[in-house]
Amino acid sequence: MLLLLVVSLLVTCSRAEDKELIFPRLTDISEAETFIDSAEVVIVGFFEADGGLGYNEFLEAVKVVKSLPAALCNEKEVWAKYGIDSDTISVFRKADLHQENLQPAEMKNLDKDRVVRFLSISNIRYITEYNQVSAVGLFQSKVKVHVVLFANRGSKNYSELKERVGALGPRYAGKMLFVLINGKDEANARALGYFNLKSGDLPRVGLYDAVSDKTWLMGPGEISTERVQTFCDSFLSGELQKKEETGEPEVKSEL
Repeated sequence: MLLLLVVSLLVTCSRAEDKELIFPRLTDISEAETFIDSAEVVIVGFFEADGGLGYNEFLEAVKVVKSLPAALCNEKEVWAKYGIDSDTISVFRKADLHQENLQPAEMKNLDKDRVVRFLSISNIRYITEYNQVSAVGLFQSKVKVHVVLFANRGSKNYSELKERVGALGPRYAGKMLFVLINGKDEANARALGYFNLKSGDLPRVGLYDAVSDKTWLMGPGEISTERVQTFCDSFLSGELQKKEETGEPEVKSEL
């Protein structure tokens, strides 16, 4: 019996240590800045006290969304730095230089699943794979220009193209969002059709401006970082807008 008690205590302590490793405490502005700058997307739970409204739901949700680094902070000096005045779950993104906030006190029937959904929707990266969940976050972003890489998952250069195009994300942070659409997924047929494309036409690169609801396609050929950069710059300079669009689709709220 004594042996079982000792083993139980050791397991409990180990789990507590793991929990602290997963959820570090940010004790000052310098630590917060370093943590927020450590990844493309990070989560910070600003809670005045452990166990407050939304605290446990935050801990459980972050365990589900394992790909996102998370930390806790109860230091009011740090709160002021990031415009926090009450318990808040914040997602910090580099792709659009944005801080997305969820305040538990303003949510009805808050549970782990709702926090998981918030974190998943807010997970916008330098290149974000398009699906029903990420589409919500992409179209809620204040950045309304999407550079879209259409490629068929499983093709020999799929991962290479994703890395090559995604590498431009930091250069255009806050100006353009980079999106990857898998042409083999039937659910994405509508998005391909929006650009007058079919799975057999891929890979291709397009650009969507949500403000004007217009699209452009980069010419066929090698999808190099240099060509995509020139394509992006031509939009920002206004040159691309002078060229013929890929079509005149009806107004839609998302791809």
